Amino acid sequence: MPDFRIIPSIEQLRQRDTVRALEHHYGREAIVQALREEVDELRKALTSARGQEPRAGDQEPGAGDGVQWTFFGGQAEVDKEAVSAAIEQRIADRLQRTISPSLRPLINATGVVVHTNLGRAPLAPMAARRVLEIATAYSNLEYDLAEGRRGARDVHAERLLCRLTGAEAAVVVNNNAAATLLILAALAAGRDVVVSRGELVEIGGGFRVPEIMAQSGALLREVGTTNKTRLGDYATVIDDRTALILRVHRSNFRIEGFTEQPALDELVALSRDRSVPLVEDLGSGYLGLAGEPAGATLDQALQGEPKVQASVQCGVDLICFSGDKLLGGPQAGIIVGRAALVGRVRAHPLMRAVRADKMAYAALEGTLAEYAAGRAETSVPVLSMISLSPEAIGHRAVAVADRLRSETSLRVEIIEGFSTVGGGAAPGLELPTRLLALSATGESAGRLDARLRALRPPVIGRIEHDRLVLDLRTVLPDQDELLAELLAGMERAGGSGQ
Repeated sequence: MPDFRIIPSIEQLRQRDTVRALEHHYGREAIVQALREEVDELRKALTSARGQEPRAGDQEPGAGDGVQWTFFGGQAEVDKEAVSAAIEQRIADRLQRTISPSLRPLINATGVVVHTNLGRAPLAPMAARRVLEIATAYSNLEYDLAEGRRGARDVHAERLLCRLTGAEAAVVVNNNAAATLLILAALAAGRDVVVSRGELVEIGGGFRVPEIMAQSGALLREVGTTNKTRLGDYATVIDDRTALILRVHRSNFRIEGFTEQPALDELVALSRDRSVPLVEDLGSGYLGLAGEPAGATLDQALQGEPKVQASVQCGVDLICFSGDKLLGGPQAGIIVGRAALVGRVRAHPLMRAVRADKMAYAALEGTLAEYAAGRAETSVPVLSMISLSPEAIGHRAVAVADRLRSETSLRVEIIEGFSTVGGGAAPGLELPTRLLALSATGESAGRLDARLRALRPPVIGRIEHDRLVLDLRTVLPDQDELLAELLAGMERAGGSGQ
């Protein structure tokens, strides 16, 4: 007969310091439920371990969370205190799995600056502070303070966007796919939109230009070929059914070799001659930096990535782009251009379905303010990461490597490598960097990678040539110490695999 006397009561467990701390964090109901589940599983496991058949309706030991009791390494006698301590640990793990938020911060050591899977652009500190200010209080989201009556939310960030891009008007929606859909629905439903076959792209997540066009009600009119489209191809098909010319920046791939496409100013001239608006989907949303040498350094690093301001100056009627790529702000779709066309976009019924929320506006205005103040190169993380020299990254890597060598048995090398911009921007561009290459005796790179992903916060690296490498380009500078501590702590907790 199993000895159930070793199982403490729920109330006894609740009085333990660790459980009381957990209760303060998760609440009484969640703690009591987790304790009951653990005690129930322990009873079933004791029954099974002593060879007694479970009662009808009992689950298998450990059912529910996939983790079985192991009875303390096979000890013959286990006292109540040991059981209590084990339950403490198990409910902490259980609550972490079932109740803690699934969206967590982590350390991006992949070297991919705008990493879509890891949340794209980390916000500038000023943008984060603006989000906190707006999210924790009431705001004038849709209230006109001057008139003392209801206002419009879609005016927020407009002044800053117009100042920075030179556009007449601007409006913000929840992402760039929505911006494209809204423009097409507002300006081209039931009419033709002329697009080069070489620009019928698919962005991540299955976003395809032809499908978005179909959803908007616009009719696709393809011109040219995959690799060559001439100005005459556009001119030939424009007629009274044509609503727009759409130019799509190939932001996530390149076509090289036997290629041709009209210059932007040629398309602008054609659109004006035929009185057909020209819309450009720039995707990555690169604003660049004003002045030297910062602006030139960043432009050189991005090797010709088109700027929003250049398209406005060239005379493109409407331009849409992302807020969370090279702009370095929150997820948003931004539309800038001629006031009359922006006004038609604003008035479309679909605008309400794709509008941005107050946190997006707060973060976007906070980010744009850094550009306006001339601080973006250092304060907007995406820009500062791209601008980092291999030498600066190498100095940081040496400091982390020295600590790991002194406190762990991990093998650490500093090697040359490349970072990427990512996020559907600057395709094929490689940024020289310095990498921390980690290995442990008797442990594969995949296993070491998994252990880093299990840390709190998780550390995400990449595997190259059967070695785990960490790129500090995408590790925020104030995370270097934390990264070293996590890696040292990982070895103290579980060894290096030797």
